[in-house]
Amino acid sequence: MAKSNQYSGICTKAVHAGEGPDPATGASAPSISMSSTFVTDESAGFSAHELDETSPFVYARWGNPTVRQLERKVSALEETEATVCFASGMAASSAVFFSLLSAGDHAVVSNVCYAGVAELVRDSLPRFGIEISLVDSSDTDAVAAAMRPNTRLVYVETPANPILRLTDLQAVAGIAHAGGAKMAVDSTFATPIATKPHALGVDYVMHSLTKYIGGHGDALGGSLSGTREAMAHINTEAAIHYGGVLSPFNAWLIQRGAATLPIRMAQHQKTALAVARYLEGHPKVGQVLYPGLDSHPQRDLAKRQMANTSAMLSFQAGDGEKLAAIMAEHLGIIHYAVSLGHHRSLICWIGTDGIMETSFRLEGDALAAYRAVAGDGVFRMSIGLEDADDLIADLDQALARV
Repeated sequence: MAKSNQYSGICTKAVHAGEGPDPATGASAPSISMSSTFVTDESAGFSAHELDETSPFVYARWGNPTVRQLERKVSALEETEATVCFASGMAASSAVFFSLLSAGDHAVVSNVCYAGVAELVRDSLPRFGIEISLVDSSDTDAVAAAMRPNTRLVYVETPANPILRLTDLQAVAGIAHAGGAKMAVDSTFATPIATKPHALGVDYVMHSLTKYIGGHGDALGGSLSGTREAMAHINTEAAIHYGGVLSPFNAWLIQRGAATLPIRMAQHQKTALAVARYLEGHPKVGQVLYPGLDSHPQRDLAKRQMANTSAMLSFQAGDGEKLAAIMAEHLGIIHYAVSLGHHRSLICWIGTDGIMETSFRLEGDALAAYRAVAGDGVFRMSIGLEDADDLIADLDQALARV
């Protein structure tokens, strides 16, 4: 009798989607296929253009069994038809831009987003004749005003790094589609547990798998999810031709981490809210930015769009550079380090002058709007899975040294 593999719950999807017992050995845990090439029973063409969903594995850059398992799991979590995995989140973001845009095309991009993407759209894309308009994507009127006849893509990040600004995905997707453009979102901070962007009209959902989906800070990876047709194009154009494919070993690590994503995110959120409330009440801390706080300026949107407010928060505190040096030397549990979404708590200082000079380069009203929430800079904190009381005590002893 055939066994049922139907499931609808998010925890069951996280554990079982994309995988099953090994048909050859019966192994319960997924295996790792590290082979770079595959023996086939039939003559295979020498071009990936001849591949379809029924094609056997031929060459690891074209497709790999372990990576395919992870792709199916991410698709199940995001409720999309297909996913393509990449060597990093940055490779996944680049895949969107370089696969959809050509010389003479125009894209509307959030003016606050991950630094790598911010620099890509400001420095690299214009060299290829691609026009970019940078907007505050939380302002739907600004997005609409930026659209042009040659706009092919609207790219946003929500919550935005590092000021946790939110974008109304359904509203912006409607604007993009009305203008004949596609919409992409970096949903890394939110995770599939918080938001299902594709259900809100987003065409391309990007994740840095390095972060929450992997969850353990030990494997780089990225993904794009969407329709089967859209992902077939992304796979041929970006993964196969550009070559930034995911290592099977990293795919296996990320897949193992993804199994616990729902329960991790529940704990991440619970602890983050406790730490955010502590920081909000601390006399040496200024503005605290966290979508789960009632003080967040877009709290109503967070309630509508995020089933989980995740574990990223930012806050201002006195002389940021001085405090950063204190934290780097004296924090005991929290690691002073970049990155996010790991089981360990991480914190770093992002000075406004520095990020403006290197990545965002905002001016005028846009710069004033950023400074209104970030001041001279913010501490970006990724809350891990430690006990809230221990994290608070660690922060408290560091703040007491200022």
